[in-house]
Amino acid sequence: MTIKKKRKLIEKDNEKENSMRPRGLCMVFLLPLLLCTPSLSHAKLTSDYYSKSCPDMEETLVRIATDKQIASPTTAAGILRLFFHDCMVDGCDASILVASSPLKKSERDADINLSLPGDAFDLITRIKTAVELKCPGVVSCADILAAATRTLVTMVGGPRYDIRFGRLDSLVSDKDRVEGNLARPNMTMDQIISIFGSNGFSVQEMVALVGAHTIGFSHCKEFAGRIFNHSTESKSDPAINPRYATQLRQLCENYTVDEEMSAFNDVFTPGKFDNMYYKNLRNGFGLLQSDQALAVDERTRPVVDLYAANETAFFEAFAKAVEKVSERNVKEGKQGEVRRRCDQYNDYRA
Repeated sequence: MTIKKKRKLIEKDNEKENSMRPRGLCMVFLLPLLLCTPSLSHAKLTSDYYSKSCPDMEETLVRIATDKQIASPTTAAGILRLFFHDCMVDGCDASILVASSPLKKSERDADINLSLPGDAFDLITRIKTAVELKCPGVVSCADILAAATRTLVTMVGGPRYDIRFGRLDSLVSDKDRVEGNLARPNMTMDQIISIFGSNGFSVQEMVALVGAHTIGFSHCKEFAGRIFNHSTESKSDPAINPRYATQLRQLCENYTVDEEMSAFNDVFTPGKFDNMYYKNLRNGFGLLQSDQALAVDERTRPVVDLYAANETAFFEAFAKAVEKVSERNVKEGKQGEVRRRCDQYNDYRA
């Protein structure tokens, strides 16, 4: 099957999001159906970085990513989250991919990263293996992660943005460096704006980047406080659409027993990258507390309204912001290496 035909299959799948039921994921059916300025490196990234050293890199990457997305429709959301969690901690350097050793816990073992999906890690491993067979020791894991993210965002309907290559893989991955660089669902808007601001992103860029929640899902434990015993006056957060809250309670009834219970961040078009996420926020269908807060806070509400009304504006803003993310603190020279395996350094260290 050609890549073109495979993409058509994916587009067909995206038109049937409400029939998707990815592995380990429960979907909420809603009404009316009643049925889930950064510090940039001066490294010389170029679009043709591998044109001579590994000319088939992108074609190989697209083929493998397409196959994976067809087999596991939540891969696109997973790889986008993996990419963001990597880049927001010390830059885009594939440090998130390093496995812990007996004496050193890596970033992927920080509690906020424990729920990162295995499909995303698996995709990078598959691409790296194939590329190493063609061009040993040439293509970095950091470049693969950035390119795979761009490919899959576009594949599920999102904007195509520029990716330049030449990143090196990190020589350090430390669990203790994660906290404070990634926003959590229960944070206040002041805290979230501060985290993004300290990493060089404006409020408007932050709102655009959080629009990545238009695909993917969240575990029930991340929003349980909003739907179970929210206060003495209300079982659920008054900001949530009441019938939505009822469906979420039914879905997550046993979440303390089954920790994998999840709901889609965007219940209406969960597999399609679009602006429905912002429309949902304006109607009380924000899944996470931090999501719904965007539609209320006076600093973020105008941006939410803009993107809800104008998908083109959202796509343009997201493309610029995610491209900016992709070039944060790029490693060069002795700061990094091209790993032979993405989950371990070339030289073993405890």
